[in-house]
Amino acid sequence: MDVRDDERIQRAVLAELAWDPRLRPNEIGVAVDQGVVTLTGFVDGAARAWAATRCAQRVRGVRVVADEIEVRLPGTPGRTDGDVALAAARALEWDSFVPAGLDVTVANGWLMLRGEVEFGWQRRAAEGELRRLDGVRGITNLIEVRPSAPPAGERLRQDVRRALARTLGAERVTVEVDGDTLVLAGVVRSWWERDQVQRVAWSAPGVRAVHDQLLVGG
Repeated sequence: MDVRDDERIQRAVLAELAWDPRLRPNEIGVAVDQGVVTLTGFVDGAARAWAATRCAQRVRGVRVVADEIEVRLPGTPGRTDGDVALAAARALEWDSFVPAGLDVTVANGWLMLRGEVEFGWQRRAAEGELRRLDGVRGITNLIEVRPSAPPAGERLRQDVRRALARTLGAERVTVEVDGDTLVLAGVVRSWWERDQVQRVAWSAPGVRAVHDQLLVGG
């Protein structure tokens, strides 16, 4: 990858940021070195920072995204950590895919999630639900995945492979089972595909952890 490739990627990321209606013009800076994209700037919420990162990940040729965006919440009168905590609790309560009993604490706009779920996708769903809330600077997800039954070893590996084949045809992805952990390796074509492979892995019964060693390539 040469300088011209980095310049092409930079132009494409800037164009993608400008195209996304969730972001404001010229609020995100973009630097590219050997396919590694560094995002800088200031936004008024974690949702915008996440949207910017996803924009960069959608661009072809991006290998890694370094998020150095700073979240600065506007001084909105009446919005307190208590307000954010209440909104977070209600958001989780209304999401039928998130189990009850999760604990949310807020300090200076930063959310801390604790509790236990049976599946990894529930952990991801809870974080995704809260990331969109107004007034959130960031999230630390300490939810533990505790499956109700141990994974089925080789059968689990084959089931995950079949699920990947049905939805992505990810021939260059390998799946191994180490106790209650899935190990993903190989090459995917895009960050979107990497996210989908993770989604499939976290949906598997009995999985407590996923070790992602995937590379994003052509």
